[in-house]
Amino acid sequence: MKKEPIKKNNINRPSVRHTPAFIIFLIVIGAIALIMIISRSYMGFNVRPENPINKLTDIASVDDIKPFASAEEFKNYIVKAGEMSGANAYVGGMGMMKSNSDISRPAMGEIALDNSQGLGSAPSASPEANRISETNVQVVGIDEPDIVKTDGKNIFFSQENNGIMPYYDAAQIAPMPTAKIMPPRQSQSVTNIIKAWPATDLEFLTKIEQGGELLLADNILVIFNNNYGSDRGLVAYDVSDSTKPSKKWSIKYADSNYLLSARLYDGQIYLVTQNSLNDYSPCPIKPLTLNDQAVEIACSSIYHPITVVPMDSTFIGLNIDIKSGEIKNKVSFVGLSGQSVVYMSPQAIYVTYQQATDVFGFLYDFYSKKMTDLVPADLIAKLAKVKDYDISQNSKMSEFYNVLSKWQNSLSNDDQLKLNTETENRATKYFDENKRKLLNTGLVKIALPNLKIVASGSVPGTPLNQFALDEYKGYLRLATTVGENWWGLGSGQNSANDVYVLDKNLKVSGSVQDLGLTERIYSVRFIEDKAYLVTFRQTDPFYVLDLSKPSKPELKGELKIPGFSSYLHPIDKDKIVGVGQENSKVKISLFDVSDPSQPKEIDKYSLDEYWTEVSNNHHAFLMDTKHQIFFLPGGQGGYILSYKDDKLSLDKAVKLDQVKRAIYLNDYLYVIATGDVKVFDENTWEEVKALSLPTN
Repeated sequence: MKKEPIKKNNINRPSVRHTPAFIIFLIVIGAIALIMIISRSYMGFNVRPENPINKLTDIASVDDIKPFASAEEFKNYIVKAGEMSGANAYVGGMGMMKSNSDISRPAMGEIALDNSQGLGSAPSASPEANRISETNVQVVGIDEPDIVKTDGKNIFFSQENNGIMPYYDAAQIAPMPTAKIMPPRQSQSVTNIIKAWPATDLEFLTKIEQGGELLLADNILVIFNNNYGSDRGLVAYDVSDSTKPSKKWSIKYADSNYLLSARLYDGQIYLVTQNSLNDYSPCPIKPLTLNDQAVEIACSSIYHPITVVPMDSTFIGLNIDIKSGEIKNKVSFVGLSGQSVVYMSPQAIYVTYQQATDVFGFLYDFYSKKMTDLVPADLIAKLAKVKDYDISQNSKMSEFYNVLSKWQNSLSNDDQLKLNTETENRATKYFDENKRKLLNTGLVKIALPNLKIVASGSVPGTPLNQFALDEYKGYLRLATTVGENWWGLGSGQNSANDVYVLDKNLKVSGSVQDLGLTERIYSVRFIEDKAYLVTFRQTDPFYVLDLSKPSKPELKGELKIPGFSSYLHPIDKDKIVGVGQENSKVKISLFDVSDPSQPKEIDKYSLDEYWTEVSNNHHAFLMDTKHQIFFLPGGQGGYILSYKDDKLSLDKAVKLDQVKRAIYLNDYLYVIATGDVKVFDENTWEEVKALSLPTN
């Protein structure tokens, strides 16, 4: 829905001396800067003070970062960084506008065309199934933690007790704008081990008195426990004897350390964590312990931009051998707490961060370029002097505000009214013209498996989540929304959406811009040299992009339909299913993209549900290509839909409370709910077996 314009409250205001629009503009820009920094993780590797408004091609190199030489150098850096962030706090504290950060952002997803083969354990003959479903992941071969895993013989299910699960979402599927990383919630979950094969022998075996999201490979089950208390961290169990799991190793997080993202690839677990700074003793840091032995990261292993940037945390990347728990490599870098997008390919981990904008420089450029006929030349000259002062950003903003305030107090009521009106109109236009300069996303590329930083780059706008990034043939593709935070200036409807193609050094090769004007990204799906993008405000524009020429990506086709799709899943190279909403109900769309210039919605189906977890978490989606069906959990039960003959139909509805996931083993579909498991023959959809899980 369209966001209503923010109404100005004139109650108890005097009839004269209205707050001038240029002061409001200053407040707005400052507040946006504050939101930029605290709503998403900012690591600032590319800040260049001599060029406050970053150009698209102004990409920093790895030479722009270096490790700290000592704890004293780190301390000095923290002091200078505090002066920079103070400017944003000063201006943001004056803000009266309401941001759009309270708008929930639907998730998007990306998985492989064929994800039906096992990742951790190779399928074999009885006593385990030879066709085994896997967690729906972003990149084939790179597993992600989820509450259900199977090895073809057993199901491992982290079950909710009292309806409470850990806060941590390992895949970061739906990051919500927030000022700080939320602390973990108290959890009372356990991990059930269920004999699943053969289907007729479905049986509860035992449970582990810990719960959370899971990874499984080579008979090692890893539980991500993000509870309060001493057990918060990772615990690995040998489950080769599924009736008697035995503890192998454990990693515990320090009180100041939180997990942001995790992956499993080639027998190694890759973690990205965030650690709060200790201003008095910033390094070495001890973010976690392995088998009760502290893991230490020296000052010389913590990287920072050469140019000082705002920061309050260190971000840490580690890779861990899943069998032994041995930590192979570590890398750390400074940044601000918030949300960060992490994407992993077989070659590298990409971490995004919000780049700093010189707010003072942005404001000065506006007044010196767009307001010279309204603002006296001597005032502009005073601002120019402030710009050149060797003082903190906080002090510059204070001076800026004082200079403007003194002048506006000398104006008549008529002149103030004219200034208010003109400034708001010009500011809105200026904002629109410069929306790709105000809010940028920086990227860091960390090579695997040695975790070395090999490239850094920058693009305008912000990605929604990890699925806005995709690596293909050495190029990184990245979808962003620009101009979204307008805070009441003008119509507030000047957002746009871009797709950028970057080379191996993260330099921009080409781009497609201005998709979905006045809208924002709801979902993205990259399939080889094509990109499929959904934006939304009132209708659902479905875009098809040709990325076969990295230097010249093109928009090929567009389809506008009611509602929106918050998750896109490929059926084959010509068909895509979209899961979203229309008229407050879950809507499933089937798209034909065989002709990129003319995408079509060839069928759609509505469920009597207002929400499905798939909209927030792609792990909840399951597709079985052999039987041409996919599974969605809903509030009333689970739904098995067919896409045979390019038609959507409901093959089976399973009425169960708190349905979470489904898996398949051979031709049997297992529907898993908080307290129950039911097995169905996929050839007939007859129920084969049912199991009630213990409640404590």
